[in-house]
Amino acid sequence: MDIVACIKQVPEVAEAELEIGRDGSEIDREDLVMDINEWDNYAVEEAVRLKESHGGKVTVVTLGDENAEDVLRRALAMGADEAILIDEESFEGSDAFGVAKGLYRVVKDLSYDLILTGAQASDNGWAQVGLILAEWLGLPFASLAMDIVINGDKVIVHRELESNTQEKSELSLPALITVQTGINDPRYVSIMGIRKVRNIEIRETDCEKLGLSETEIGSEGSSVTSRTLSLPSSGEGAEMLTGTLNEICEKTAQIIRDKGGID
Repeated sequence: MDIVACIKQVPEVAEAELEIGRDGSEIDREDLVMDINEWDNYAVEEAVRLKESHGGKVTVVTLGDENAEDVLRRALAMGADEAILIDEESFEGSDAFGVAKGLYRVVKDLSYDLILTGAQASDNGWAQVGLILAEWLGLPFASLAMDIVINGDKVIVHRELESNTQEKSELSLPALITVQTGINDPRYVSIMGIRKVRNIEIRETDCEKLGLSETEIGSEGSSVTSRTLSLPSSGEGAEMLTGTLNEICEKTAQIIRDKGGID
C-alpha cells in the first residue's frame, strides 16, 4: 500500500496579533509561528496507520520555501518514508489550480495506491486543491473522510455531511481522499523524533524541473487576485439581551429590523 500525502506549512494565527503587509494584499508572516496545516496532520497520521496495517510506504509532498522542510521532517518523524519539497518561489500568488499543477507534476510520476490530502488549508481555505488533483490524475475521489478502510482493491470511506450525518462510499484503488479533522488522534512528535530523521534526504524540485512556465502558475496564471486586506475595525461592546426566550427572540428581531435587515 503506497500512499502519497500532500501537506502544507501554514501560520499559527489563533492567538497571534495579526498585521497587514506593506502591499496590503496579505498578512505579515515574518513573526508568525509556522506549523503543519491541521487537516494535513490528520492526513499524515491516517497514511501512517494504513501503512502500519497494510505495509508499503508513505511519501509526503509539500510546496513551500526552505523552512517548509520542518513540516516534512515532522511527517517523517510520524512514520513517513520519503519527502519531496517543491520550491514555492515561482508559485507565489497561485490560486488552487496553480498549487495543484505543482503537486500534479510531482505526484503523477510516483508509485501510489492512495493519495491523501487535508480537506482544506487553514490559511486560504479553498478546499479545492485535492479535488482538482484527483480530476487531473483521473482518480475516483471522496472528500471530508472520517473513516478509511482498505478492502482488497477497494477503499470504503465514511464522509462527513451536514446535520451530523455521514455517507458511506466505496472507491476503486487507486483513489484520492481528502481528510477531515477528527478522523484519528495524530501521534505526538518529539524533538528527539525529528532529530532521528534529520539524515533522511529530502528531494527538492522547482517549476523549471517540473516543466511549468510562469504564465501557468503564480499570479500570472491565477484566476484570483488578492487586492486589499484589512483587519475588522474595533467597535463598541456587545449588547447583552435578557428576559425569557420569547422576549430575547423578539428583541433580536427588532434590532435586525432597526438595522434594515428585515421588513
